Amino acid sequence: SMRALPVVLPVSFAVLDDDVVFRTGTGSKLGAAVDHAIVAFEADDVDFARGTGWSVCVTGRASEVYHPDELAAVAALEPVPLVHGFSEHVVRVRADILTGRRLRPASPEGVGASSTRTMRTRG
Repeated sequence: SMRALPVVLPVSFAVLDDDVVFRTGTGSKLGAAVDHAIVAFEADDVDFARGTGWSVCVTGRASEVYHPDELAAVAALEPVPLVHGFSEHVVRVRADILTGRRLRPASPEGVGASSTRTMRTRG
């Protein structure tokens, strides 16, 4: 959040040990990580022509990655930032709550589209 309001920002990301990781420069995303804020991260994809898609949401504590082994693992995954510039920091969002939804097209009989939802919490 920024000034107590929700913020949505696009990032390129990767998954490391079930957690979301991404590179960022100094700013609001890094500030949230340094403060160990609880954040939500969503990724989705929809094929409108087929009426299919998926959506995944990860909710958990953000933190900056400092350990050399973890930084090397993230570098190997190559989450390339969407914006050019300095992205010298790595943020990890711990997947404490993971929800997902798969979208299915309408049936040939004309019954509406459906979705299946799953949820997992980390103990």
